[in-house]
Amino acid sequence: MSDIVEKTLTALPGLFLQTPGAGGPAAARAPFSSRLGGLIRGITALTSKHEEEKLIQQELSNLKAAVSAPTTTLKMMKECMVRLIYCEMLGYDASFGYIHAIKLAQQGNLLEKRVGYLAVSLFLHESHELLLLLVNTVVKDLQSTNLVEVCMALTIVSQIFPQEMIPAVLPLIEDKLQHSKEIIRRKAVLALYKFHLIAPNQVQHIHIKFQKALCDRDVGVMAASLHIYHRMIKENSSGYKDLTGSFVTILKQVVGGKLPVDFNYHSVPAPWLQIQLLRILRLLGKDDQRTSELMYDVLDESLRRAELNHNVTYAILFECVHTVYSIYPKSELLEKAAKCIGKFVLSPKINLKYLGLKALTYVIQQDPTLALQHQMTIIECLDHPDPIIKRETLELLYRITNAQNITVIVQKMLEYLHQSKEEYIIVNLVGKIAELAEKYAPDNAWFIQTMNAVFSVGGDVMNPDIPNNFLRLLAEGFDDETEDQQLRLYAVQSYLTLLDVENVFYPQRFLQVMSWVLGEYSYLLDKETPEEVITKLYKLLMNDSISSETKAWLIAAVTKLTPQAHSSNIVERLIQEFTVSLDTCLRQHAFELKHLHENAELMKSLLPVNKSCEDMVVDASLSFLDSHVAEELSQGAAPYKPHHQRQEEKLSQEKVLNFEPYGLSFSSSGFTGRQSPAGISLGSDISGNSAEIGLKETSSLKLEGIQKLWGKEGYLPKKESKTGDETEAPPVSQESIIENVDQTITKKDPSQALTQSKEEKEKQLLASSLFVGLGSESTVNLLGKADTISHKFRRKSKVKEAISGEKTSAHNMTRSSFSSPTNVTYEEDYYLDNLRDGRDKELEKFALSAELLGSESLAEPPLVEKLSECRRPAPSLFADDMEVFHPPRSTSASLASESSLASLLEETTDHMHSDLTEVCGTEAMSLSSYRIWKDDCLLMVWLVSNKSGSELEGVNLEIAPAENFKITEQPGCCLPIIEAENTKNFQYSVQMEKPFTEGNLSGFINYQMMNTHAVQLEFSVNLSLLDFIRPLKISTEAFGKLWLSFANDVKQNVKMSESQAALPSALKTLRRKLRLHVVDIIGSEGLLACQLLPSIPCLLHFRVHGDVLALWFRSSCSTLPDYLLYQCQKVMEGS
Repeated sequence: MSDIVEKTLTALPGLFLQTPGAGGPAAARAPFSSRLGGLIRGITALTSKHEEEKLIQQELSNLKAAVSAPTTTLKMMKECMVRLIYCEMLGYDASFGYIHAIKLAQQGNLLEKRVGYLAVSLFLHESHELLLLLVNTVVKDLQSTNLVEVCMALTIVSQIFPQEMIPAVLPLIEDKLQHSKEIIRRKAVLALYKFHLIAPNQVQHIHIKFQKALCDRDVGVMAASLHIYHRMIKENSSGYKDLTGSFVTILKQVVGGKLPVDFNYHSVPAPWLQIQLLRILRLLGKDDQRTSELMYDVLDESLRRAELNHNVTYAILFECVHTVYSIYPKSELLEKAAKCIGKFVLSPKINLKYLGLKALTYVIQQDPTLALQHQMTIIECLDHPDPIIKRETLELLYRITNAQNITVIVQKMLEYLHQSKEEYIIVNLVGKIAELAEKYAPDNAWFIQTMNAVFSVGGDVMNPDIPNNFLRLLAEGFDDETEDQQLRLYAVQSYLTLLDVENVFYPQRFLQVMSWVLGEYSYLLDKETPEEVITKLYKLLMNDSISSETKAWLIAAVTKLTPQAHSSNIVERLIQEFTVSLDTCLRQHAFELKHLHENAELMKSLLPVNKSCEDMVVDASLSFLDSHVAEELSQGAAPYKPHHQRQEEKLSQEKVLNFEPYGLSFSSSGFTGRQSPAGISLGSDISGNSAEIGLKETSSLKLEGIQKLWGKEGYLPKKESKTGDETEAPPVSQESIIENVDQTITKKDPSQALTQSKEEKEKQLLASSLFVGLGSESTVNLLGKADTISHKFRRKSKVKEAISGEKTSAHNMTRSSFSSPTNVTYEEDYYLDNLRDGRDKELEKFALSAELLGSESLAEPPLVEKLSECRRPAPSLFADDMEVFHPPRSTSASLASESSLASLLEETTDHMHSDLTEVCGTEAMSLSSYRIWKDDCLLMVWLVSNKSGSELEGVNLEIAPAENFKITEQPGCCLPIIEAENTKNFQYSVQMEKPFTEGNLSGFINYQMMNTHAVQLEFSVNLSLLDFIRPLKISTEAFGKLWLSFANDVKQNVKMSESQAALPSALKTLRRKLRLHVVDIIGSEGLLACQLLPSIPCLLHFRVHGDVLALWFRSSCSTLPDYLLYQCQKVMEGS
């Protein structure tokens, strides 16, 4: 039956030109056919754009009159729509027909409805306001018993339905997943895939139905579900590891030819399905040995069966190679995949050669010998006429760059840059050259000259981070102060030489770099005086081609050099000319220079020599203005009102005030403005900034009784909470691990060299320069570990670690319900402090004052029984002799301190906690973890159990730095010995630095048994936003004020089960599982509040309508309402 429906849908467009039966209908059909055909023939016969526009405008005028005429039938409207579509395709506006296309989709028979839907999909976009008129039509067609109407509705939903209209059709599309016809199920899955792309939080509650689609008996439905799973696995692969076996089984059936012949393409079984499955397996198996072992056999079979009989087979082979080199490596598979790469690289077809180069780019860091095998082919590709081939070859060379071939590869990149005119290529390539130059520069002169070429060629289109990083590198310096001075001196000399060249144009960013370096380090010059440097900078200032921004940089440089100069004639001339400048910024700089120039002592103190990297103390809270603000308010000045509050007051003055506490009801789509559920329309100036709260209800600033939270030194309570006895330990020094790259130069037979042509000798010489250092003893490791080649320019890092000793990695990690094994690479993070400061500011943006926010304990009925049951058996996780380790703040690695079991159980009893789960382990040792949800943080408890009969020595637990988390204690802890059948306990307080949905807290633990080698286990624990949600205890009045102030909201109707179809039951479920605070209950409505640690609030208003729960969230954070809505849907459906 589905085949008939598909054939019907395919044949519908062809019915446009079919001639009906004889008589009147045929005569009526003739005018339309002749008009459309005449229009097409007339346009193709025209010779100018002006004639075409005249003809189309005349046709549009006729069509506008036709569609507006009351005598126009639906059949005539259908014919007009086809001509409108043709005019719109040519680029002419036919917006007058949009509303008629919607009407045609609402009325008429199947063919007319089909033409209406087609016109709507071509005319309208997702943000078009007329789409709202189509919702009822789509809902009606989704409920139709006609398969064709249902298919058309699902198609239009997948094409243009926006995020706001998803709730109206989502339940109907969910029902279509159970439809008896596979074509309906397939289109429903594709519609849900579209929803997942534009609004993933609205479809996360139906993941169980995605699994049913994956196991559907129809291959088309299963293939459609792979799109959704590929997207979800790409976002969070650890949550879908359990489906690896299912994907492997499907791929085995496809490769084995078990699918119907209809899915074959040129005798290749379902090639696009194979490609999608290989991409999914690549994501699942990355850095995971256990998962990778499940797919070794099917990958081997795919490589073996991929006979090169068609181009699509090359696509499958390419994905196989990419997957083999992306998952945990297996030597036999790597060898087979390497042989396949040669078929691509040596192919005469450009497309296949491009795929071969791309495949080499993926695998070159794991197996560098492949580049040696194809080095002559790579050399030929450097001179290939196709620019895409040449660019991909440069990408390959970028991956194999080392300290020995850096000069040759960068030279080739610069040659390509000079020839290229595309902005994207320039931006991409200059970034790579800058990175390589910083990492492998052989000397100072080469580095400065290369960066000069980058700035000259990259110009103003390159990434601003490149010049900023270059200046930071010069300012921060390296480990050798002498080398720092030499590099800075060479840069100054180089820039002065460039400025001496006449009639040369330099990009603005390059001139900005020059001005900063000359202003900062010209004091290093011996021959040239500051006056001479100022003269050259002044000459640039007088150039009309220099932008105002660059002139500001130049004036700043002159300002820095002025205290060092003896003569001030040029400076005075500069001040005289720019203090009357029309540019406000330049005039401001000139007046600053004038006032500083008049006070030499002040100028020297403000502009010391070589102090650009000195940390500056900035009072971000502007507390020095508190007295001024208080004085102005006391004199009657109006407090500041943010924009949204002014809008609220303006609307309240225009409309009649509603003094009722609540409206009669509201639905998920019934509110477009902001209304207060608490009925308090006082307005509030809360917009995520704690400094704005409470200024509106009084005419003066209330400072009495308010604790001062922020000062010049940062967050005051945090600093005051530290004990006076604590002293900071000196920073741990870090030893640089330097490995020299072994040169491996291929020796040539002298007899063969005599017969080679001059061109071949040049290629051989170039190859020996490009591929030097890629021998079998290269620093590139097969397992993909970090490259230990020393950087020529290594910046001073503010965060230093000491990781020493050789460890043997044991990759037999045990999966748990909330963990996923990952390989952790520890590197220096140059910008760690900056990132943390930025995240702190982002969290401060959402913070609330203590007047409105409170806290509520997470106390729960005792759950100690679960822990107590584990006390007696050996080895015990909670034995009487267990030691509890609290990492001190002042040391990075120290011994565990003694603590009793009673204190641990008491702390666990006072707060809610998760179950104890093993995260990794071996036969001798087990690492388990559980979470304690404290009021102010998440406490992670790690239990290390010695299951063997001998002692474990040198146990070290290390937590890796995480992007979204902040561990208050030092992340490294070590224990010299864990006795036989004993357990030790580590505790870490985890805080969230940036709002997120899910994240991983990973690390490793290593130990050594007596007379054996060291063992290292890696682990990863998945944390969600729910781990940092806490109850927010506020009053109903405060709830109303906050509600009006928040602009980020989301609404949704959720169906409740029979056991939940009551207000107390729903309240109990939400309060217990989501840790929400019940603020108030009014009739069938309720108010709940929570906060995301440390202080980002979220408010929930809900109302019960029979078996439907209407949820409405508001918060100062844009992502928090969506996430809590998703959690509410999961809780209501799962309970």
